[in-house]
Amino acid sequence: MSRPRAVPPDCVEPSTLTAAIRARRGGHLLNLDRTLLLSTPLAGAWNDYLAVIRGGLSVEPKLREIAICGVAILNGAEYEFLQHEPEFRRAGGTALAAQRLREFSTATAYPEIFNAVERAVIALTTQMTNYIDVDDETWQELRTALPNPQAQVEIVAIIATYNMVSRFLIACQIEPEAELQPLDAYD
Repeated sequence: MSRPRAVPPDCVEPSTLTAAIRARRGGHLLNLDRTLLLSTPLAGAWNDYLAVIRGGLSVEPKLREIAICGVAILNGAEYEFLQHEPEFRRAGGTALAAQRLREFSTATAYPEIFNAVERAVIALTTQMTNYIDVDDETWQELRTALPNPQAQVEIVAIIATYNMVSRFLIACQIEPEAELQPLDAYD
């Protein structure tokens, strides 16, 4: 069964929306954007919302990217991981840490790689993604490691948002951009 066919990469209409998406994406449309543009109201709302999630919150970029990469791995959304692993590295993550994120279910076992806050975000991501509910112990770990209530709410929103993104990517079978390939460090 075929899935939605994305608009062409050179799509320029609606011009205001495609320009806004390109501005957020560094000048081009991703395969995800091209699929979203099949519904301009959805594409516009998605672009505005994700702009805030990616750039308008107080959560440290490295924590945000740990959560996003974790959601991607736990849900099997390779597209999402390939997009965000480089962002994790730009935010200060190492190649070894990125490799451990690929093994997300055991990532908290590496205190020499991930600090207490990062491990708390990993645990929260795992619970929210796999079980939706978060047990009291995991929430207390988060509160201890990340005591700011604003940051707590924001990390929950990031995890919830990227669960939505991964489910959209998988349901629509959106393929990664041709230039994105897993790094050789993982072989």
